[in-house]
This record gives sequence, C-alpha cells and structure tokens, in this order.
Amino acid sequence: MIRFESVTKKYGDAEVLKGIDLEMQRGEITILIGPSGCGKTTTLKMINRLIEPTRGKIFIDERDIGELDPIELRRNIGYVIQQIGLFPHMTVGENIELVPFLKKWPEEKRLKRVKELLELVGMPDAEFIDRYPSELSGGQQQRVGVARALAADPEIILMDEPFSALDPITREQLQEELFNLQQELHKTIVFVTHDIDEALKLGDRICIMKDGQILQFDAPEVLLKSPAHGFVEEFIGKKRLLSSPELMTAEDVMIKDPVKAHPKRTLAQAVEIMRSRGVDSVLIVDEDNKLLGIATARDISERFDEKRYLDEIYTKDVIHVPPNESLSKVLKIMAERKIGYIPVVDEEGILVGLITRSSLINVLGESYF
Repeated sequence: MIRFESVTKKYGDAEVLKGIDLEMQRGEITILIGPSGCGKTTTLKMINRLIEPTRGKIFIDERDIGELDPIELRRNIGYVIQQIGLFPHMTVGENIELVPFLKKWPEEKRLKRVKELLELVGMPDAEFIDRYPSELSGGQQQRVGVARALAADPEIILMDEPFSALDPITREQLQEELFNLQQELHKTIVFVTHDIDEALKLGDRICIMKDGQILQFDAPEVLLKSPAHGFVEEFIGKKRLLSSPELMTAEDVMIKDPVKAHPKRTLAQAVEIMRSRGVDSVLIVDEDNKLLGIATARDISERFDEKRYLDEIYTKDVIHVPPNESLSKVLKIMAERKIGYIPVVDEEGILVGLITRSSLINVLGESYF
C-alpha cells in the first residue's frame, strides 16, 4: 500500500533519514516510534508530501507520489495532529466538512457525512454540530479532529502523536475508541508516538527507529518475544519482554468474563450488550456455555435490516486455544493469523476466557513491573 524505497532526507549536512526501506500494509495500523529526532515525524510527513525526500521514492498503490499533485494528494489523505488544528471561527460541522467542501461535494451530501461522523465518534449532531471548538473539551476536540480526517473517506490516515497532549484517562479512552473504529473501518493508518504502551495497544505492526534508521519492523508480539537489536530491547523495557513465554499459559493472561450472547439473541439485543460493555464483538455460546462462534459490530450493521437473530449472521469455526496452551504459541497464532483476539476453550468445548491484544498488554504489564 505505502512503500518507501531507499528514502533519504538531509537538511544541510544533517541526515535525518538514512536510506530507509519500509512497506506498510493496507488496512493496518502501522506505528512509527523512537526517541526524539529519530525521523518518525519526517517519515510520516513524507507520505502526504509536507516534506519531500532528498533521495529515494515513495509509492502509494505502486504510484510514485512524487509525480502526483501534492494538493490533491493531501485532500485524499486524512491527517490528525497533536495540536488538533481546528479552525476556531468555524463550527464543528464546518470543520468536519472542510475537505468535502474543497472537493466540491454537494451541500446535502456534506451534511449527511458530518452527521454520520459525529455519530461515529460519539458526539450526537443535535448537540455538537453548531458548537465552536472553544466550547469543547480537549478530548471532544480531538474526536472532531478524527472525524475531520475521515470526512472524505480517505484510504490513508496519518496521525502525528494525536493523543499525547491529553490527560491519561481521556487518552486511554480515545485509544480504545480508535481501536474499535479501526475494526469497523479498516483504514490504512500511520501513527507516530513516543509511547511504547500506546504502540503496543494500537499497532498491527511497529516500526522502531533511531538516528534516521529502522532497527526493527514487526508485529507487537514478535517485538515482545524477539527484539532484534539491543536498543529495541532497551526501548521496550527488559521487564516487559517475554524472555520465557513458555512458562506462561493462555489461562494466565485470559479475560475470565468475556462478553457473550446466546445465538437466539436479536441483533438489537447484541448491539446493546456490546454497547454496555464497551466492546465491538460478542462471543456466541449455547445454553451450556459451549463456544459456537463470534459476531462483530460490523457483521451486525451489515445485516441489520435483513436479519433478526445472531444465529443468522455469526461466524463459526473461530480459532481458539486450550487453557494450558503456551503463551508463545498464542503469540505466534496472533501474529501469523493477524488477529487481535483468541477465545480460550476447554476440552469439552466450554468457553472459559478470551485473550485480546489489549488484555495481553495489561496483564503482562502487571506481571513484569
């Protein structure tokens, strides 16, 4: 989807990027992380040509972006920054519809899109569409920033430390909301952060940089298990690394009360169950708590008008592991299958728990610190 080919950036004699090669996959969250001055923000800004490379090429869908009109390129890429950058003299609605307006969308289409996006980020249009940025909290402003980035439905979204200026509670809420949004929208997101916790919670793949070079680019599970460089090990934190994951099992790290529902639950009931627990999927079990499958918010939304019950839409044959499965095997399955969750099922088929990427990080944090 996005490919860097021997990209170098110099400012005078200072080499900020040193011939990096990097390929970011469609529909994934790629995290760029490293110490200040490592080149992560420069790398991000090259994707929408806010910064031009000194040497090398960048391709989007195999098209050299250096040959594209930079203004048109930027209008087709969402961009969210730490400072948010909302226009203070514009209402929330006007801020969100800015790019569709520049792209000459009809007014009716723009208004419909604004209302959809406000609903998507949890800000009802009746309450927020006519407010000004100064009337919003920091977290609300950043939600509007995310909505604005999504307005023209871009395939690619760039996020430059978007949550770093927020208080810890709001930041954690927005991280969770972004993860849930991504499960529904499947955008190609490039996300810059200096926070390894944030990287591990959100990233499908993490690119660790230092002094303008890429030291390791892998799935979070691989980074935790097999750091390829001494600095990577140091940056992640030695206590966090899974040097002996074979000693831990699925039972040690699983959530013991996963969100579940009977297959004869209606789709509306399933939506309410997920909403009340703050999740975007529900495990389907029978009367004996035997695992049957899974239904996601996306599955339900796509079939809401034509189907009524979960047993008409849920996915069967879900990958699962036994409680005594080694953590190293669980991590390997998650990395190879590119999945963010694995149900834990005993030998009789009974659902006993659920492992998610977020819960994995939380449990390991408690165990290793």
